[in-house]
Amino acid sequence: MTGRRSATEAPLLNRIAELRERAKLSRLELAELVGVNSQTIGYLERGEYNPSLALAFRLSDVFSLPVEKIFIRTRSRQGRRA
Repeated sequence: MTGRRSATEAPLLNRIAELRERAKLSRLELAELVGVNSQTIGYLERGEYNPSLALAFRLSDVFSLPVEKIFIRTRSRQGRRA
């Protein structure tokens, strides 16, 4: 986990909760599969933390999806990706 995001950093949106529920996994089960604490999964789902690259890839493996199908940056005010 990389820690809390800074106030100037664009939020990183994710589909973790949706994908976890679709896979019928609890937060604890997903946490065990990717090697983190279940609280970390909650923080990620709420957007309170951004994952490390390694964790993003482990989540990608669990859900059998490319990272960009799980995570996306919000668009800036100019309509470009942040």
